[in-house]
Amino acid sequence: METLTADQLAKEQERTLATPRRTYSWLAKILFFTMDLFYGRRPSLKKFKVLEIIARVPYQAWENVSYVAITHTFHRQSFPRRVFDRVKESRQQQDNEQWHLLILEEQLARQGIRQGFLRFWLIPQLMAFVYYHLSWLLYALKPEWSYRMNADFEDHAEHEYMGFVQANPELAKQPFDSLFREDYGPHSTMADVFRQIGYDERKHKEESLMRLREPRFA
Repeated sequence: METLTADQLAKEQERTLATPRRTYSWLAKILFFTMDLFYGRRPSLKKFKVLEIIARVPYQAWENVSYVAITHTFHRQSFPRRVFDRVKESRQQQDNEQWHLLILEEQLARQGIRQGFLRFWLIPQLMAFVYYHLSWLLYALKPEWSYRMNADFEDHAEHEYMGFVQANPELAKQPFDSLFREDYGPHSTMADVFRQIGYDERKHKEESLMRLREPRFA
């Protein structure tokens, strides 16, 4: 993913906050309601951790469905190659979401924030399990449905991260000291890290929306 400078990230934050949220599908609204029910409406490190656990699974689902498609449609000339390109793209997006999760886990540990087994392990895993199979099924039936749901999720995440920075100005004074700094980006403050994560989520959203406008594989 593209790493932006502090000035660029500040501008992208303003852009996000000035942009209305998408009109979310009823499936996305159910997911967001469930997260608010268990983790509160206000963004927090703990809630972001749950969000990132769930965020990875559509890309995992798309990758697995694509492997099935490659196996059973090799006779269709260029189809396997095109699907494999999608697999690589999904893997890159999945890896980017994994960096987000690792950074959040590290911050939670360093701040000594306690996480109960039920709310911050079992329930997130159950939510991810359901979301994975829903993404898998929608993609198998009609890829556009799965892409649209992911665009809703990423749009929500983008706005949540950018709003979190706006609501917590002290993040601009908190240095980004991390084991993953070289891997994710040489950002100076946690404010810029969360802005970068929000920007990443926007790019994921845009990639899903781009897929909606493309013709299906033939």
